[in-house]
Amino acid sequence: MLQLVVNGLAIGAIYALVSCGFVWVYNAVGAVNFAHGELVMVGAFLGVSGSLALGLPPAAALLLAVLGSAALGWLFQRTAYYPVRTRPAITFIIVSIGMSILLRNSALVLWGPDPLSLPGFMGRTMVRLGASSISANHLLIIGATLATFGLQHLFFARTRLGRQMEATAQDQEAARLMGIQVSRMIALTFVMSAAIAALAGYLVVPVIFVSADMGLFVILKAFIAMVIGGFGSIPGTLVGGIFLGVLEVLTAFYISSHYKDVFAFLLLILILLLRPEGFFGEKVGEKA
Repeated sequence: MLQLVVNGLAIGAIYALVSCGFVWVYNAVGAVNFAHGELVMVGAFLGVSGSLALGLPPAAALLLAVLGSAALGWLFQRTAYYPVRTRPAITFIIVSIGMSILLRNSALVLWGPDPLSLPGFMGRTMVRLGASSISANHLLIIGATLATFGLQHLFFARTRLGRQMEATAQDQEAARLMGIQVSRMIALTFVMSAAIAALAGYLVVPVIFVSADMGLFVILKAFIAMVIGGFGSIPGTLVGGIFLGVLEVLTAFYISSHYKDVFAFLLLILILLLRPEGFFGEKVGEKA
C-alpha cells in the first residue's frame, strides 16, 4: 500500500505542477490557456533532446528545457495573448486552441511521430521503507514539486515582484492605478507558467513516453485536478493533483488500469455536482 501511495503521489505531483501554471495564467488574464499542455510537451522534448542529442547531464538538460520553454512562454503571450488582450476572454481561448494545434504539429515536424523516453534520473535506485521498495525517481518528483510550491509561496508572500503579480491577478485596473505595469506582470506570468510546465514535462519523462500528443493527456488531468482543488486556487492544485494521482494508481491496481481514466472523470462529475467550488474554492453568489 505504501508503495502504491508513493507512486500515486508522484503522478499527482506532476498533475499539480501542470495545474499550477494553468491557474497562474487563468488568474492573470481571466481565461483558460488550452495550449498549456503543449508547453509541457515542448519542455519534455527539449529536456530529452538535451540528454540524448547533446549528451547533457540531467540538471543541464532541465535548465535547457526551462529556459527554452520560458522563452516560448514570452513569445506565446506576445503573439497569442497581447494582440487580443482587450477583447472578450473567449477570443483568447479560441486563439490558445489554435496555438495548441500549431505547437503539436510543429513538434511532429521537429521530433517526429515516434515516442521518446529516458531512463530514470536516479537510475534504478530503490529506497527501502519498511517492507516496501520505493523508487528514488518518484521521491525526486515529489520533493521537486513540494520545493516548487514552497518557493512559489515565498515568492508571492515575501517579494515585491510577487505581490505585484498577485495584485495584477486580483484586479488589473486597480493594479494599474497603483503604478504597476500590468502588461509586464502578465508577460512574466506567462514566462513563469511555461517554465513550471517545462519542469513538469521533464520530470514526467521517465514515467510516460514523450510524444506530440502527450499535452492533451496531461492538460485534461491537470484540469480535473484544478476543478477538484478549486478553480483558481494554487493550494487547491496541489491537493487536487495528489488526490487524483493516488486515486488513479489505486484504481489501476485494485480494479483495472483500463478504468483509471473512467474513475477520474467520474470524480470530476461528482465534484461538479456536489461541490462545484472544489476543496479550496469559494462560493460566489450573484444577484439577478
